[in-house]
Amino acid sequence: MPARKREYDEDDVRIRPGKSSRPRTRTRPKHDDAVDALVIAVDRGRYGCVREDVGGLDVITAMRARELGRKSVVVGDRVALVGDSSGDAGTLARIVRIRERTSVLRRTADDDDTTPEGRLERVVVANADQLVIVSALSDPPPRTGFIDRCLVAAYDADVEPLLCLTKADLAGPEQVLGYYAELDLPHVLVRPGSDLDELRDRLAGRISVMVGHSGVGKSTLVNRLVPDALRAVGVVSAIGKGRHTSTSAVALRLPAVGKSRKDPGWIIDTPGIRSFGLAHVSAESLLHGFPDLVEGTVEDQPNCGHTTSDAGCFLDAWVAQGKADGRRLASYRRLLASRAGEGDPRDQPVDDMPSA
Repeated sequence: MPARKREYDEDDVRIRPGKSSRPRTRTRPKHDDAVDALVIAVDRGRYGCVREDVGGLDVITAMRARELGRKSVVVGDRVALVGDSSGDAGTLARIVRIRERTSVLRRTADDDDTTPEGRLERVVVANADQLVIVSALSDPPPRTGFIDRCLVAAYDADVEPLLCLTKADLAGPEQVLGYYAELDLPHVLVRPGSDLDELRDRLAGRISVMVGHSGVGKSTLVNRLVPDALRAVGVVSAIGKGRHTSTSAVALRLPAVGKSRKDPGWIIDTPGIRSFGLAHVSAESLLHGFPDLVEGTVEDQPNCGHTTSDAGCFLDAWVAQGKADGRRLASYRRLLASRAGEGDPRDQPVDDMPSA
């Protein structure tokens, strides 16, 4: 007679003593003791931070906690720190939280800077309120192509633009301001030795990013606004143990002037950023940088790309009717072509301003 097959029940299951069959769970620490800070510099995995809540200017060196995963931390981020936040030499804190950003200013490194995955998009700064576009009125002449790019980047990031025209002792601003007359673009004029009261008023209470080409006087302007800027940058460079910071964005606290109790604000100097690639900006958002052309596109043919190859584009008639400046349309089309990888605006005349 064949052996009867044994039936098993739960009493036959062997359970190792001291071991639980429940799945493991990971409990994240709440970090209730974390302190708030502003990131003012980034260098090779180290982050220079300052505590705004106590008005401190001592730079706290921090690293990113593993629990943040691959979340990026950039200049302008507001973060939560744990660990040693004294700012003493040799101390290190940890960034455990990144607060939600109110704005993100991005750029494509260059319109022709590509990787196998596509064009390389970079975050310039977070939580900026204002983009200060520094341009000289002469020596070098104003580059309207560069200004147009900056305006598109600002509007796309929902950051207010401010045009800062330097070397106003060498030339008047009429031609530049006339070129942007339809935009109602806020501006300030700066002359050597002139006070900077109007500019300081526009910077007060804000985080402002300053961009400009070499030779326009941006570095001189930064040093006038923050007399100890060189010392401050030197202190910040300590987070990277000696690397020169002239190509890295750095946030500088504006000093209080006089007896005013108003928050003087922050400026973020971007010496390494001399162009704004716009490959990350959609064609529709690109048009927002040219509000003087928007109304003309309403009457255009369906699916018109507004490029030179689009026969019958109504924008040509819009300009011919005197409702927009032809130079503005040419600039818009150059940016469209550059965004599509069909050309490099650096090969085109960037200063189409007529001579006086």
